[in-house]
Amino acid sequence: MCAVNARASASRTIAATLSPTRPVNTRLLNTMSLIDERQDFSDVADVFLLHGSMQSPAFLDGRLCALLALRDVNAEAWLDEVCQSLGVEQPRDQASAERLLGWRRQTVEALSASDLDYTPLLPDELFSLGEQAQGLKEWTLGFIEVIDEVADNELRERWSQALREAIDDLQALGRIDTDIDDSPENENDLFALTEHARMAAMLLYTEQHPGMPQVEQTDAPVH
Repeated sequence: MCAVNARASASRTIAATLSPTRPVNTRLLNTMSLIDERQDFSDVADVFLLHGSMQSPAFLDGRLCALLALRDVNAEAWLDEVCQSLGVEQPRDQASAERLLGWRRQTVEALSASDLDYTPLLPDELFSLGEQAQGLKEWTLGFIEVIDEVADNELRERWSQALREAIDDLQALGRIDTDIDDSPENENDLFALTEHARMAAMLLYTEQHPGMPQVEQTDAPVH
């Protein structure tokens, strides 16, 4: 219990310092550049490795997307979730904390933007198609897991028919065969499946945040 309390306290301290919704001292911005940098799959995977974990970030990214849509998960709660998944009490250093919180920030900004440019955090073209397919499968499983945990029947009944169908289709996406060859046909199929997951994620967020194309403030200091 002491370890849990210690981790929670430490996570609150880090998250409070770096939270995107909290005014940030201009002097501190010079030392917090990582939170504003674009984090790709390899960046986050490297943070995981630094903490002794070889798990793919894709599963947690699916959870992050659904948690932002359904619960508006804040920086502190997200940091706690990642640390629990990695089996650590807190990020081992400031840079790791910044990358993990930057991951959340870029996701909520993309989901809430009007240009619909959200993209799941998945293995890129440097990975084989099989590895990319596995990443998409893991992302989908993480996304669906949160929906199953949070979305009760009453909430689902308020969703549009398009959203309900998109979520139902994701169930099949979570069972795709990832043992595929690197071929143009498989590449096109994987692109189409990824696009479906991307659109389902944005549709869920949009329906849960009606009339709110931009729901989070920037990190600009308050004067």
